[in-house]
Amino acid sequence: MVALILALLICAAVLPPPVQSASGRESDITITFSNGPTTDQDVKGTYTLGFGESGSSTLVNITVELFNGTTWSTLSTLTGGSPWTYYWDTTDHSNGSYRLRVSGVDSEGNNTAQFSTENFTIANQIPIITGFTLEDVIAGDGSSPSNRAWTRTAADGNLIFNWSADDDDISFATLSNVPGPGSPTNDGPGTLEYSWNWTNGDLEEGKWSPRLTVYDGSGLSTSQTMHIGIDRSGPSVGTPSVSSSGWIDTTSVSLTGLSNGASDDGGSGIDHYEFKIGDGEWQNAGASGSAGLTLSEGVHTIHSRAVDRVGNAGDSTSAEIGVDLTIPMLGGWNVPELNTSRVGAVLIEYLAADALSGIDESSCLIQYGFDSDGIGSMPDITGTWISMNNGLTGTVGLTDWSTKSRQHLMLRAIIVDNATNSITSENTAFQILPGLDLSWNPTAMDIDRILVRPGTSEVSTVMISTMVTSNEAYGGALTVTLQVAPADRTADVSWTTVETRILPAGTLSDSEESLYWNHTVAFAGQWDLKVVIDPLDLIDEKDEGDNAHYFVVTGVNTNSLDVVPGFMPTIGLLILAGLFVSWLTRRFGTKGVTPPPM
Repeated sequence: MVALILALLICAAVLPPPVQSASGRESDITITFSNGPTTDQDVKGTYTLGFGESGSSTLVNITVELFNGTTWSTLSTLTGGSPWTYYWDTTDHSNGSYRLRVSGVDSEGNNTAQFSTENFTIANQIPIITGFTLEDVIAGDGSSPSNRAWTRTAADGNLIFNWSADDDDISFATLSNVPGPGSPTNDGPGTLEYSWNWTNGDLEEGKWSPRLTVYDGSGLSTSQTMHIGIDRSGPSVGTPSVSSSGWIDTTSVSLTGLSNGASDDGGSGIDHYEFKIGDGEWQNAGASGSAGLTLSEGVHTIHSRAVDRVGNAGDSTSAEIGVDLTIPMLGGWNVPELNTSRVGAVLIEYLAADALSGIDESSCLIQYGFDSDGIGSMPDITGTWISMNNGLTGTVGLTDWSTKSRQHLMLRAIIVDNATNSITSENTAFQILPGLDLSWNPTAMDIDRILVRPGTSEVSTVMISTMVTSNEAYGGALTVTLQVAPADRTADVSWTTVETRILPAGTLSDSEESLYWNHTVAFAGQWDLKVVIDPLDLIDEKDEGDNAHYFVVTGVNTNSLDVVPGFMPTIGLLILAGLFVSWLTRRFGTKGVTPPPM
């Protein structure tokens, strides 16, 4: 009794409640399976279901449902009238135990009773593809779009596909979605080659997804897709980056960035990067596109390229880099004359050269300072080095140089080449001299005679013609003296000033002034005369050594010679004069009567 109750409960749970018609009554039509599956029957492939009907009403439609042991689902709703037929593709469902039922609606909207089969089994033997490959694959296995089987097959080449499958009744196989126009013919039915040698003369580059479909004798089929690619073009390389560009001062260089912006443009993908130096061999830079280079001194061209997964090498790019390990060659200074008369800035230039990378003037620097003696490592007047604007030329921007007399302008240059090699020149000093120079005009200097009779008479007096010159207009006063000393004097005998003249301020505004002197030789013997400009050295001049000019005069003590005021010598005096001139020549050599400065 308990078992019966349980059975009834199970049936109530499995079978749906009766369908009620819209009118509240059931149709008098009865629908049956004319060829439905029998109990425990195995069905497969496409199964043709036929349905019979009986009753006086008109059947409008038939609904076919499938029960999988859990739920009912609608397979199809048939219309159109007798014969009622449904072609059921059982391969749409998994193998297993099922039931079918049918119901319908008549022309009056009444629902028919439901009619179901007993349990049967779907037992389809679908072919199993065991192999689907492409020959001459270089990279990838074709299992997915991200792992395509890549080849370099030429446009007029062949693609060889191979396949295999398990089934008790394999009929034929098809291949679709192949590269290029057209598709291969079916393999079978009949003789099976289990391969295709596909060529059409125009195998395009790109990505393809060939699909293999295998059919058996029952009409069952299965398919598998292979993802392949044809790549005959090399990838583009990125923009390389060198640890230092242009000229460098080291032999070690890091090459990076070959992957930055690199692309294979839909191809097989970049495998690695390569580089070479000049005409050397290509070297592998790995997948990262980085490498360390060792370069010799000089200019080098670094080539780089990308190589894809199937071995295509793309176009190369190149970059030049120079290695300069040598410091620049120092030259010299180009400095104009410096004096206290200068007004305004002075242009300074330093000359340097570099045989390889050249001078980087924007990094060069000239420094200056004022120094008391022109020696030492630091200008002692300014106390520091003053930098000009970067470059090999610059200016010392003084407006008035008059305060710098006798000081030294010290200069040094920091020279940098384009590879950053640098050298600092030695300190060089240029003395700032006075601009003014007073001197005697030697062509306007004269003494009217060199032999006189000593005493106080007119015949004892010589007249000296002189001219003071100035290299520039001089507005100050000037002291000039006439001095005398015995020619045979000892070291303790000083010059005697016999006359002092003061030229008023402005006398030399025209840069020259003539002076005439009368000197009486009081005693016999040879006397040295000199005229001296600024005897106390009160005026700062460029050259103090040309401020004195010398003459020689001789007082002849003889009663037998008649020396007349006009200095018209007798025959005897001429003889005596000749002897005296001979003596002077022996004393002063070829300089004549004007001895060197004392």
